[in-house]
This record gives sequence, C-alpha cells and structure tokens, in this order.
Amino acid sequence: MTVLDNLAKQANRLASDVQTSLKRARVEGERRLLQRQHRAALEELGERAYELVRAGRLPEEPLAAEISAVESKLMEIEAKVAEVEGLREEEVPADDPSKDAFPMVGDAAEPTPGPGWEAAERFFKRDS
Repeated sequence: MTVLDNLAKQANRLASDVQTSLKRARVEGERRLLQRQHRAALEELGERAYELVRAGRLPEEPLAAEISAVESKLMEIEAKVAEVEGLREEEVPADDPSKDAFPMVGDAAEPTPGPGWEAAERFFKRDS
C-alpha cells in the first residue's frame, strides 16, 4: 500500500467517525429537548390540577400531600419576598461611602437638570 492509500483510509475513517459523532449529538440534543418538553407538560398539568383542586372542581384527597407541599413552598416564597422587601426598605447608613462615590443615586424623588439644561431649553423653544 502506498502512503496515499493509507491517508485516504484514515481520512475516510475520520469522516465516518465525525458523521457518527454528529448524528449521536443530534439525537442526544433531540432527546434533551423532548425531556424539557415533557417536564414543561408535567408542570402545566400540575398547575392545572392545583387550580382545579383550589376551585373545588377536583377532589383534594388523592392529592392532599402534594397540595400541602405546594402551599408550604408558596408560603416560604411569600416570606422570602417580604424579607427581601424589608431589606430593600432599610435605610442606607448616612456615612455610607457609596453616597459619595455615586451621588447620582441619591434619595431625591425627581432628578435635577444638569448644567446647560436652561440653554438647551432656550435653544429648542426658539424654534417653536
């Protein structure tokens, strides 16, 4: 065999390996997509079942443990939201160095116009 024949065989083998890898990657990607779609469908089913139980259109007994877990997590989420809001409302200390570093993020309700604003207003009012 010549060197060119060996190179051609290796190139064909490599091309075949690449095609196999691409096909496997495509199928694996499709499998992951289907799994995500399945999880989303289960989530929608669970949300719908929860809504129907809360509306009294489905009996709660067979799902009581799951409903209880959902409501428990909802209460935990609400508690964390309240905690975050409480932390946001806490006043920043007066000696906070960030007030000096970022004066534009002050406590003023309305921003004040910067220098040159009056000149810009005069310029644009002249045209009207």
